Amino acid sequence: MIELLAPAGDLEKLKIAILYGADAVYLGGRHFGLRAGAGNFEHDELVEGVRFAHAHGAKVYVTVNIFAHNQDLELIPGYLGSIVEAGVDGVIMSDPGLVELSRTLYPDLPVHLSTQANTTNWAAARFWQRMGVSRIVLARELSLDEIKEIIERVPVDLEVFVHGAMCMAYSGRCLLSNYLTGRDANRGDCAQSCRWQYALLEEKRPGEFIPVEEDTRGTYILSSRDLCLIEHIPELIGAGVKSFKIEGRMKSANYVAGVVKAYRAALDAYQKDPHSYRFDPAWLEDISKVSHRNYTTGFMFGNPGASGQHYGAGVYRRSHIFAGLVREYEPRTGLALVEQRNRFAVGDLLEVMVPRDNDFVQKAAEIIDDEGRLVEAAPHPRQLVRIPFDRPVPPYAIIRRIV
Repeated sequence: MIELLAPAGDLEKLKIAILYGADAVYLGGRHFGLRAGAGNFEHDELVEGVRFAHAHGAKVYVTVNIFAHNQDLELIPGYLGSIVEAGVDGVIMSDPGLVELSRTLYPDLPVHLSTQANTTNWAAARFWQRMGVSRIVLARELSLDEIKEIIERVPVDLEVFVHGAMCMAYSGRCLLSNYLTGRDANRGDCAQSCRWQYALLEEKRPGEFIPVEEDTRGTYILSSRDLCLIEHIPELIGAGVKSFKIEGRMKSANYVAGVVKAYRAALDAYQKDPHSYRFDPAWLEDISKVSHRNYTTGFMFGNPGASGQHYGAGVYRRSHIFAGLVREYEPRTGLALVEQRNRFAVGDLLEVMVPRDNDFVQKAAEIIDDEGRLVEAAPHPRQLVRIPFDRPVPPYAIIRRIV
Protein backbone atom coordinates (compact mmCIF):
# COMPACT_ATOMS: atom_id res chain seq x y z
CA MET A 1 0.00 0.00 0.00
CA ILE A 2 1.46 3.34 -1.09
CA GLU A 3 0.71 6.24 1.25
CA LEU A 4 -0.34 9.64 -0.07
CA LEU A 5 0.78 12.13 2.58
CA ALA A 6 -0.62 15.66 2.55
CA PRO A 7 0.08 18.89 4.46
CA ALA A 8 -2.39 20.12 7.08
CA GLY A 9 -1.69 23.73 7.98
CA ASP A 10 -4.80 23.89 10.15
CA LEU A 11 -7.84 21.81 11.11
CA GLU A 12 -9.85 22.81 8.03
CA LYS A 13 -7.04 21.78 5.69
CA LEU A 14 -6.63 18.50 7.57
CA LYS A 15 -10.25 17.62 6.88
CA ILE A 16 -10.01 18.73 3.26
CA ALA A 17 -6.83 16.72 2.65
CA ILE A 18 -8.43 13.55 3.98
CA LEU A 19 -11.78 14.05 2.23
CA TYR A 20 -9.98 14.59 -1.09
CA GLY A 21 -8.00 11.38 -0.74
CA ALA A 22 -4.96 11.64 1.55
CA ASP A 23 -3.99 8.49 3.45
CA ALA A 24 -2.17 10.56 6.06
CA VAL A 25 -1.46 14.17 6.97
CA TYR A 26 1.45 15.90 8.65
CA LEU A 27 1.01 18.98 10.79
CA GLY A 28 2.63 21.15 13.42
CA GLY A 29 1.62 21.87 16.97
CA ARG A 30 2.24 25.24 18.56
CA HIS A 31 5.86 24.42 19.30
CA PHE A 32 9.00 22.84 17.83
CA GLY A 33 7.92 22.64 14.17
CA LEU A 34 9.41 24.35 11.12
CA ARG A 35 6.33 26.24 9.95
CA ALA A 36 5.62 28.85 12.60
CA GLY A 37 3.59 30.83 10.06
CA ALA A 38 1.10 28.04 9.43
CA GLY A 39 -2.15 27.88 11.39
CA ASN A 40 -0.83 24.95 13.42
CA PHE A 41 -2.76 23.09 16.10
CA GLU A 42 -3.69 23.73 19.69
CA HIS A 43 -4.01 20.54 21.73
CA ASP A 44 -7.81 20.33 21.47
CA GLU A 45 -7.56 20.88 17.69
CA LEU A 46 -4.98 18.13 17.46
CA VAL A 47 -7.27 15.76 19.36
CA GLU A 48 -10.16 16.63 17.02
CA GLY A 49 -7.94 16.25 13.97
CA VAL A 50 -6.71 12.83 15.06
CA ARG A 51 -10.27 11.74 15.79
CA PHE A 52 -11.43 12.89 12.33
CA ALA A 53 -8.48 11.25 10.58
CA HIS A 54 -8.87 7.92 12.34
CA ALA A 55 -12.62 7.91 11.65
CA HIS A 56 -11.75 8.15 7.94
CA GLY A 57 -8.97 5.55 8.07
CA ALA A 58 -6.15 8.12 7.84
CA LYS A 59 -3.07 8.80 9.98
CA VAL A 60 -1.62 11.93 11.58
CA TYR A 61 2.08 12.75 11.95
CA VAL A 62 3.31 15.74 13.99
CA THR A 63 6.44 17.70 13.14
CA VAL A 64 8.93 18.18 15.98
CA ASN A 65 11.75 18.92 13.57
CA ILE A 66 13.50 22.02 14.87
CA PHE A 67 17.22 21.98 15.61
CA ALA A 68 16.82 22.17 19.36
CA HIS A 69 18.76 24.43 21.73
CA ASN A 70 19.39 23.57 25.38
CA GLN A 71 16.35 25.43 26.65
CA ASP A 72 14.10 23.46 24.29
CA LEU A 73 15.07 20.19 25.96
CA GLU A 74 13.28 21.17 29.16
CA LEU A 75 9.94 21.40 27.36
CA ILE A 76 10.21 18.55 24.87
CA PRO A 77 9.24 15.64 27.21
CA GLY A 78 5.97 17.27 28.23
CA TYR A 79 5.18 18.23 24.66
CA LEU A 80 5.80 14.69 23.43
CA GLY A 81 3.53 13.44 26.19
CA SER A 82 0.70 15.64 24.96
CA ILE A 83 1.19 14.35 21.41
CA VAL A 84 1.04 10.75 22.60
CA GLU A 85 -2.08 11.57 24.61
CA ALA A 86 -3.74 12.93 21.46
CA GLY A 87 -3.23 9.55 19.76
CA VAL A 88 -1.04 10.62 16.83
CA ASP A 89 0.55 8.01 14.61
CA GLY A 90 4.10 9.32 14.60
CA VAL A 91 6.43 12.29 14.98
CA ILE A 92 8.80 13.81 12.42
CA MET A 93 12.22 14.76 13.82
CA SER A 94 15.65 15.83 12.57
CA ASP A 95 17.66 16.48 15.75
CA PRO A 96 19.50 13.29 16.88
CA GLY A 97 19.10 14.30 20.53
CA LEU A 98 15.34 14.60 20.15
CA VAL A 99 15.19 11.28 18.31
CA GLU A 100 16.99 9.55 21.17
CA LEU A 101 14.86 11.34 23.77
CA SER A 102 11.64 10.32 22.05
CA ARG A 103 12.72 6.71 21.64
CA THR A 104 13.67 6.56 25.34
CA LEU A 105 10.56 8.22 26.77
CA TYR A 106 7.97 6.88 24.30
CA PRO A 107 9.37 3.78 22.57
CA ASP A 108 5.98 2.94 21.02
CA LEU A 109 5.75 6.32 19.26
CA PRO A 110 7.05 5.92 15.67
CA VAL A 111 9.73 8.41 14.71
CA HIS A 112 10.05 9.56 11.11
CA LEU A 113 13.32 11.25 10.20
CA SER A 114 12.76 14.69 8.65
CA THR A 115 14.27 15.76 5.34
CA GLN A 116 16.08 18.37 7.46
CA ALA A 117 18.43 15.58 8.55
CA ASN A 118 19.75 15.48 4.96
CA THR A 119 19.83 11.70 4.49
CA THR A 120 21.58 11.20 1.14
CA ASN A 121 23.14 7.71 1.36
CA TRP A 122 22.44 4.17 2.52
CA ALA A 123 25.00 4.28 5.35
CA ALA A 124 23.21 7.23 6.93
CA ALA A 125 19.88 5.48 6.44
CA ARG A 126 21.23 2.38 8.18
CA PHE A 127 22.52 4.48 11.07
CA TRP A 128 19.12 6.09 11.62
CA GLN A 129 17.38 2.73 11.38
CA ARG A 130 19.63 1.44 14.17
CA MET A 131 18.64 4.52 16.19
CA GLY A 132 15.04 3.30 16.05
CA VAL A 133 13.73 5.46 13.21
CA SER A 134 10.91 3.67 11.39
CA ARG A 135 10.76 5.92 8.32
CA ILE A 136 13.19 8.27 6.60
CA VAL A 137 12.13 11.33 4.62
CA LEU A 138 14.97 11.49 2.14
CA ALA A 139 16.80 14.65 1.15
CA ARG A 140 15.29 16.20 -1.96
CA GLU A 141 18.66 16.23 -3.72
CA LEU A 142 18.64 12.49 -4.51
CA SER A 143 18.16 10.84 -7.89
CA LEU A 144 15.88 7.88 -8.53
CA ASP A 145 18.89 5.56 -8.83
CA GLU A 146 20.23 6.70 -5.45
CA ILE A 147 16.83 6.10 -3.86
CA LYS A 148 16.74 2.60 -5.33
CA GLU A 149 20.14 1.73 -3.87
CA ILE A 150 19.15 2.93 -0.39
CA ILE A 151 16.01 0.81 -0.50
CA GLU A 152 17.97 -2.24 -1.68
CA ARG A 153 20.48 -1.94 1.18
CA VAL A 154 18.34 -0.77 4.13
CA PRO A 155 14.98 -2.30 5.17
CA VAL A 156 13.34 0.94 6.25
CA ASP A 157 10.32 2.76 4.85
CA LEU A 158 11.27 5.71 2.66
CA GLU A 159 9.23 8.85 2.15
CA VAL A 160 9.88 11.13 -0.83
CA PHE A 161 8.65 14.61 -1.66
CA VAL A 162 6.75 14.46 -4.94
CA HIS A 163 5.14 17.89 -5.14
CA GLY A 164 5.42 21.46 -3.93
CA ALA A 165 7.82 24.29 -3.26
CA MET A 166 11.54 23.60 -3.15
CA CYS A 167 14.15 25.45 -1.11
CA MET A 168 17.32 27.08 -2.40
CA ALA A 169 19.22 25.59 0.55
CA TYR A 170 20.19 21.96 0.99
CA SER A 171 16.98 20.20 2.04
CA GLY A 172 15.81 23.34 3.77
CA ARG A 173 18.86 24.07 5.94
CA CYS A 174 18.87 27.79 5.23
CA LEU A 175 20.56 30.76 6.92
CA LEU A 176 19.30 33.42 4.50
CA SER A 177 16.12 34.26 6.40
CA ASN A 178 17.95 34.51 9.72
CA TYR A 179 20.68 36.70 8.25
CA LEU A 180 18.32 39.15 6.52
CA THR A 181 15.40 39.27 8.95
CA GLY A 182 16.43 37.58 12.19
CA ARG A 183 13.82 34.89 11.58
CA ASP A 184 15.41 31.45 11.85
CA ALA A 185 14.21 28.96 9.24
CA ASN A 186 15.76 26.15 11.26
CA ARG A 187 13.53 27.01 14.20
CA GLY A 188 10.28 27.34 12.28
CA ASP A 189 10.21 31.02 11.33
CA CYS A 190 11.32 31.23 7.68
CA ALA A 191 10.57 34.57 5.99
CA GLN A 192 10.96 32.95 2.54
CA SER A 193 13.72 35.41 1.66
CA CYS A 194 14.60 33.32 -1.39
CA ARG A 195 11.31 34.41 -3.02
CA TRP A 196 12.23 38.11 -2.88
CA GLN A 197 13.43 40.17 -5.84
CA TYR A 198 17.18 40.69 -6.11
CA ALA A 199 19.54 42.81 -8.20
CA LEU A 200 23.32 43.26 -8.42
CA LEU A 201 24.83 46.29 -6.64
CA GLU A 202 28.40 47.44 -7.36
CA GLU A 203 30.26 48.90 -4.35
CA LYS A 204 31.25 52.20 -6.00
CA ARG A 205 27.85 52.78 -7.60
CA PRO A 206 25.44 53.03 -4.65
CA GLY A 207 21.81 53.05 -5.64
CA GLU A 208 22.51 51.68 -9.11
CA PHE A 209 20.87 48.28 -9.26
CA ILE A 210 21.89 46.02 -12.12
CA PRO A 211 19.40 43.28 -13.05
CA VAL A 212 20.99 39.85 -13.17
CA GLU A 213 18.46 38.87 -15.81
CA GLU A 214 16.30 40.98 -18.09
CA ASP A 215 13.18 41.48 -15.99
CA THR A 216 11.85 44.91 -15.09
CA ARG A 217 10.69 43.61 -11.71
CA GLY A 218 14.12 42.32 -10.71
CA THR A 219 15.44 38.78 -10.65
CA TYR A 220 14.59 35.71 -8.60
CA ILE A 221 17.95 33.95 -8.69
CA LEU A 222 17.33 32.21 -5.36
CA SER A 223 13.77 31.09 -6.09
CA SER A 224 13.39 27.48 -7.15
CA ARG A 225 10.73 26.08 -9.39
CA ASP A 226 8.03 23.90 -7.81
CA LEU A 227 8.53 20.14 -7.71
CA CYS A 228 6.04 17.98 -9.61
CA LEU A 229 6.45 14.22 -10.05
CA ILE A 230 2.87 13.21 -10.90
CA GLU A 231 4.02 11.93 -14.30
CA HIS A 232 6.54 9.57 -12.68
CA ILE A 233 4.47 7.51 -10.26
CA PRO A 234 5.41 4.13 -11.84
CA GLU A 235 9.14 4.85 -11.48
CA LEU A 236 8.80 5.91 -7.84
CA ILE A 237 6.69 2.90 -6.89
CA GLY A 238 9.04 0.63 -8.82
CA ALA A 239 11.95 2.02 -6.81
CA GLY A 240 10.20 1.03 -3.58
CA VAL A 241 9.06 4.41 -2.24
CA LYS A 242 6.38 3.86 0.43
CA SER A 243 5.09 7.39 1.02
CA PHE A 244 4.44 10.15 -1.53
CA LYS A 245 4.73 13.48 0.28
CA ILE A 246 3.14 16.75 -0.84
CA GLU A 247 4.70 19.98 0.46
CA GLY A 248 2.55 22.92 1.51
CA ARG A 249 1.45 23.54 5.10
CA MET A 250 1.45 27.26 4.27
CA LYS A 251 -0.67 26.78 1.13
CA SER A 252 -4.42 27.30 0.71
CA ALA A 253 -7.25 24.80 1.08
CA ASN A 254 -7.67 25.02 -2.69
CA TYR A 255 -4.06 23.92 -3.21
CA VAL A 256 -4.43 21.01 -0.79
CA ALA A 257 -7.67 19.80 -2.35
CA GLY A 258 -6.55 20.12 -5.96
CA VAL A 259 -3.14 18.53 -5.60
CA VAL A 260 -4.31 15.69 -3.34
CA LYS A 261 -7.22 14.87 -5.64
CA ALA A 262 -4.98 14.66 -8.73
CA TYR A 263 -2.33 12.48 -7.07
CA ARG A 264 -5.05 10.28 -5.56
CA ALA A 265 -6.53 9.66 -9.00
CA ALA A 266 -3.13 8.85 -10.49
CA LEU A 267 -2.10 6.54 -7.65
CA ASP A 268 -5.44 4.71 -7.70
CA ALA A 269 -5.24 4.21 -11.45
CA TYR A 270 -1.74 2.75 -11.23
CA GLN A 271 -2.43 0.49 -8.27
CA LYS A 272 -5.65 -0.80 -9.85
CA ASP A 273 -3.86 -2.03 -12.99
CA PRO A 274 -0.12 -1.30 -13.22
CA HIS A 275 0.31 -3.11 -16.54
CA SER A 276 -2.22 -1.05 -18.49
CA TYR A 277 -1.59 2.22 -16.63
CA ARG A 278 -1.38 5.34 -18.79
CA PHE A 279 -0.77 8.83 -17.48
CA ASP A 280 -3.79 11.08 -17.94
CA PRO A 281 -2.77 14.64 -18.92
CA ALA A 282 -5.92 15.87 -17.17
CA TRP A 283 -4.21 15.18 -13.81
CA LEU A 284 -1.39 17.58 -14.65
CA GLU A 285 -3.92 20.09 -15.95
CA ASP A 286 -5.82 19.89 -12.66
CA ILE A 287 -2.79 20.59 -10.45
CA SER A 288 -1.80 23.43 -12.77
CA LYS A 289 -5.04 25.20 -11.83
CA VAL A 290 -3.72 25.95 -8.34
CA SER A 291 -1.22 28.74 -7.73
CA HIS A 292 2.28 27.48 -8.57
CA ARG A 293 5.64 28.33 -10.08
CA ASN A 294 6.90 26.57 -13.19
CA TYR A 295 7.24 22.87 -12.49
CA THR A 296 10.42 20.79 -12.35
CA THR A 297 11.28 17.16 -11.56
CA GLY A 298 14.05 18.42 -9.27
CA PHE A 299 16.98 16.05 -8.83
CA MET A 300 14.95 12.89 -9.51
CA PHE A 301 16.53 12.26 -12.91
CA GLY A 302 19.90 13.90 -12.33
CA ASN A 303 21.13 17.38 -11.51
CA PRO A 304 18.68 19.79 -13.17
CA GLY A 305 21.21 22.60 -13.50
CA ALA A 306 20.40 26.27 -13.18
CA SER A 307 17.49 26.23 -15.62
CA GLY A 308 15.71 23.59 -13.59
CA GLN A 309 16.08 25.43 -10.32
CA HIS A 310 15.05 29.00 -10.99
CA TYR A 311 13.66 31.30 -13.65
CA GLY A 312 13.50 34.99 -14.42
CA ALA A 313 9.91 35.64 -13.46
CA GLY A 314 8.89 35.26 -9.83
CA VAL A 315 5.16 35.37 -10.39
CA TYR A 316 2.91 32.47 -9.53
CA ARG A 317 0.79 30.91 -12.26
CA ARG A 318 -2.83 29.92 -11.97
CA SER A 319 -5.84 29.59 -14.23
CA HIS A 320 -8.44 29.48 -11.45
CA ILE A 321 -9.04 31.69 -8.40
CA PHE A 322 -10.14 30.12 -5.10
CA ALA A 323 -13.56 31.74 -4.72
CA GLY A 324 -15.24 29.90 -1.87
CA LEU A 325 -15.78 26.79 0.22
CA VAL A 326 -19.12 25.01 0.49
CA ARG A 327 -20.31 24.73 4.09
CA GLU A 328 -23.69 23.04 3.53
CA TYR A 329 -26.25 22.26 0.84
CA GLU A 330 -30.04 22.37 0.99
CA PRO A 331 -31.53 19.74 -1.38
CA ARG A 332 -35.04 21.25 -1.22
CA THR A 333 -33.98 24.65 -2.56
CA GLY A 334 -30.81 23.62 -4.43
CA LEU A 335 -28.89 26.34 -2.59
CA ALA A 336 -25.39 25.88 -1.20
CA LEU A 337 -24.05 27.93 1.68
CA VAL A 338 -20.65 29.17 0.52
CA GLU A 339 -17.95 30.90 2.55
CA GLN A 340 -16.29 33.41 0.26
CA ARG A 341 -12.47 33.32 0.02
CA ASN A 342 -11.92 35.68 -2.95
CA ARG A 343 -14.28 37.99 -4.77
CA PHE A 344 -16.68 36.54 -7.31
CA ALA A 345 -19.82 37.98 -8.92
CA VAL A 346 -23.03 37.08 -10.69
CA GLY A 347 -22.24 35.82 -14.18
CA ASP A 348 -18.80 34.49 -13.28
CA LEU A 349 -17.94 31.04 -14.57
CA LEU A 350 -17.34 28.78 -11.58
CA GLU A 351 -15.70 25.37 -11.41
CA VAL A 352 -16.84 23.18 -8.54
CA MET A 353 -14.24 20.70 -7.27
CA VAL A 354 -15.89 17.86 -5.37
CA PRO A 355 -14.18 15.30 -3.11
CA ARG A 356 -13.90 11.87 -4.78
CA ASP A 357 -16.21 12.88 -7.66
CA ASN A 358 -16.10 14.65 -11.01
CA ASP A 359 -15.75 18.41 -11.11
CA PHE A 360 -18.32 20.49 -12.97
CA VAL A 361 -18.68 24.04 -14.28
CA GLN A 362 -21.59 26.46 -14.16
CA LYS A 363 -22.26 30.18 -14.06
CA ALA A 364 -23.13 32.01 -10.86
CA ALA A 365 -26.77 32.72 -11.71
CA GLU A 366 -27.40 34.62 -8.50
CA ILE A 367 -25.85 35.36 -5.13
CA ILE A 368 -27.94 35.72 -1.97
CA ASP A 369 -26.44 37.39 1.10
CA ASP A 370 -27.02 36.42 4.74
CA GLU A 371 -30.08 38.69 4.92
CA GLY A 372 -31.75 37.03 1.94
CA ARG A 373 -31.03 39.85 -0.52
CA LEU A 374 -29.86 39.36 -4.09
CA VAL A 375 -26.41 40.91 -4.52
CA GLU A 376 -24.07 41.28 -7.48
CA ALA A 377 -21.03 40.00 -5.61
CA ALA A 378 -19.84 38.79 -2.22
CA PRO A 379 -17.81 41.86 -1.21
CA HIS A 380 -16.52 40.90 2.22
CA PRO A 381 -13.86 38.24 2.95
CA ARG A 382 -15.28 35.12 4.61
CA GLN A 383 -18.84 36.35 3.95
CA LEU A 384 -21.47 33.60 3.88
CA VAL A 385 -23.67 33.63 0.78
CA ARG A 386 -26.05 31.22 -0.91
CA ILE A 387 -25.68 30.15 -4.52
CA PRO A 388 -27.98 27.86 -6.56
CA PHE A 389 -26.29 24.84 -8.11
CA ASP A 390 -27.49 22.55 -10.86
CA ARG A 391 -26.62 19.47 -8.81
CA PRO A 392 -25.98 18.64 -5.13
CA VAL A 393 -22.64 19.74 -3.69
CA PRO A 394 -21.20 18.29 -0.48
CA PRO A 395 -19.52 20.21 2.35
CA TYR A 396 -15.88 21.09 1.60
CA ALA A 397 -16.49 21.32 -2.14
CA ILE A 398 -14.17 24.01 -3.53
CA ILE A 399 -15.56 26.82 -5.68
CA ARG A 400 -13.07 28.27 -8.15
CA ARG A 401 -13.57 31.22 -10.48
CA ILE A 402 -12.18 30.53 -13.94
CA VAL A 403 -9.79 33.28 -14.97
